[in-house]
Amino acid sequence: MKLFLLSLIPLFTFAQNIFISDPYLIINAGAEDPLYTTYTAAMERSRLYGDKGYKMDYYSDCSPLFYSGDQAGKIFNLWKVDQVVVKNIGEYFGKPVVKSSFPDMAVTEYQPFRGINVQETFFVHSSSVAVININLINTDDIPHKVEIYHVLELGNDSLFISGYDKKFNAYLTNHHESKYRLISSLYKNSPYPVETRDLFTVSAAPYSYGGYSGSMDDFYDIIKTDFYSDNRNDSLNTKNEGRVNFVSLHTKFELKPGESREIRVLRGWQDTSENEARIKDEIEKLKTENIQKYAEENIRLFSNISRIKFENKDERIIYLSAFNLVRGCMLPPADSARYNFYVFSREPLWGWGHGHQVLHESLSMIPYALLDPVSAQNSQRIYIDQQRDDGLIAYRHGPRGLQDYPHFSKVYNKEMSTTSAPFFSWINLEVYKQSGDKVFLDEAYRAGKKYAEWLIENRDSDRDGTFEWGPYGIIENVRDWYNAVFQVSADRYLDVDKEDISDELECLDLTLMMIKEFRSLAKIAGELGLNDERDMWNNKTASTIKLLNERMWDEESGFYYSVNKDDHSFKFMTRDLRRMEIIGFLTLWAEAAPRDRADRILEHLKDPDKFWRKYGIPTLAADDPWYSPYVDYCCKWNGPVWLLWNYMVIKGLDLYGYSREADEVSGKIILAVKTQLKKNHNFWESYSPDNEVLNCPANYIWDSIIASVLIDKYKRTR
Repeated sequence: MKLFLLSLIPLFTFAQNIFISDPYLIINAGAEDPLYTTYTAAMERSRLYGDKGYKMDYYSDCSPLFYSGDQAGKIFNLWKVDQVVVKNIGEYFGKPVVKSSFPDMAVTEYQPFRGINVQETFFVHSSSVAVININLINTDDIPHKVEIYHVLELGNDSLFISGYDKKFNAYLTNHHESKYRLISSLYKNSPYPVETRDLFTVSAAPYSYGGYSGSMDDFYDIIKTDFYSDNRNDSLNTKNEGRVNFVSLHTKFELKPGESREIRVLRGWQDTSENEARIKDEIEKLKTENIQKYAEENIRLFSNISRIKFENKDERIIYLSAFNLVRGCMLPPADSARYNFYVFSREPLWGWGHGHQVLHESLSMIPYALLDPVSAQNSQRIYIDQQRDDGLIAYRHGPRGLQDYPHFSKVYNKEMSTTSAPFFSWINLEVYKQSGDKVFLDEAYRAGKKYAEWLIENRDSDRDGTFEWGPYGIIENVRDWYNAVFQVSADRYLDVDKEDISDELECLDLTLMMIKEFRSLAKIAGELGLNDERDMWNNKTASTIKLLNERMWDEESGFYYSVNKDDHSFKFMTRDLRRMEIIGFLTLWAEAAPRDRADRILEHLKDPDKFWRKYGIPTLAADDPWYSPYVDYCCKWNGPVWLLWNYMVIKGLDLYGYSREADEVSGKIILAVKTQLKKNHNFWESYSPDNEVLNCPANYIWDSIIASVLIDKYKRTR
């Protein structure tokens, strides 16, 4: 017996496909193209807590085209045409192709069955509501009976049906989300939703609805129906309460030749303490709202980027994906953050990268400024706004304010604040090159000057002109685990303070970063017409370079290293500090190496037994006993490839005229990114120099630097 009569179902609206007016943004990406497929709401419709992003899987033959949110399950559609159930992508007549992809939207086209053409637009409207807009047309010369089973699935009986709202055409369910994460759990006292509400609805009254335990294979048996059964029934079970693995809304209609339909599936998600009416109002509006206008917002957003004429489709897809990554991590002002800010990742979500900015992650503002220079400036203003009166820019800044992690310093015999790798003025200068905003540049200069003075006062304890990290250096130097120079044991078996010796050395990396900051401040001062201050910073640059070359160059091995703070030797107790790390090549980025020495360190760079690896320049030379090519967790500095540090190597090579080598290193990390995007459609915190399998945090904001790598690559070929 049928649950509803077809005549009672309201007519569907006429289907109209999303139109992308900019041909550059039409990518037509198939399953094996290097497309990033994670989507989050636009910055202006997002919030820090109660935010849900989704990853789209359009490439796995063994599953339907689906969208999954961190701990919030999957939403997808199963097709039945003329009684033939089309359950998985592998069975589609025409497999999905992503026409265009934006930070909050994917426009995908496919044919689940011969003659049924579908454009499916997935759109994350807000932190709470996501939309699947299905436009389909019968291009056949015969009519087709079409049924679609719209599914929200969590599995493990973890979805609790609280009711079905017939007026709203919606399933109302609840589920639990844990704050536990494998690598970094969410802040326990922050208001992340734990007990959550789901609203799952369609734009017109469904033919039937149901909730089930079991698998999709079991559901296939239900929706297929036995033609010869005496109690044959094409209705779902209309379950109104209880625990289930999934719920489904069932749409049914007939399409005549040339006829089209539009069906809109909406999933709302919120904390159970929130006002249910608010999310219902948002969903009701979206049931009929024209989604084309949101596509046009994205087209306008991308109108600023350079239109590079790439040699191949892969590179254009990677380029656009990089902008989707960084824009998708941006959030509006919240709590103590008076300007827009970023998180390291919104989907998946983990603790330490949520709610704070850190200067080395802020290198992602260099490519982001190509897309939205005002927003990139405002992200930098987070640091300016929260800078301490004495000049400190702390390790983290954001909605919870300045986070400086005080640590006891044996050198100063007092608690000292923790800062971060000082890339501040370099980033500001690069952002200004895109914005041309001298008001911002003036703000940035005043803050950058105070910060440099704080570093000179607090990171050169012996006042000898080269620099050491602070007492909590193991995070401050952003070269966290398995650092062959700063970490005492090979396996980090001691506590953090006993492991880390970076505050007891004159550190090559920090000294080079200070040189780059001095150079950047000199250029900014010159741009602002502060010629005396420009000359002062230039003199500071030159004197620091002189000291670096006197103390940190080893003639025998032809490389730069950190040295013992007490006697400037390459020994610390029994440890030989001459371990070749990627930071030795930053002497080129800082323009600190004389030409003859640059030529010598280039030889090490191009040595395949050391640094010249398949997927980029590793953090540690491959012939070092601590070297490992395995990316089996986060934060490792004994081999993994970090795109930002490779970017700095490339910039240094360009500055010294090593264009061919710069091109080749660019090609290596582009290959690393392409390989992963083709395999799993994710960016990653770090990459293996030699292997393809990675186990580290996914979709890390700073991988957006690959857009700048691609731009520079094509500048060299002009």
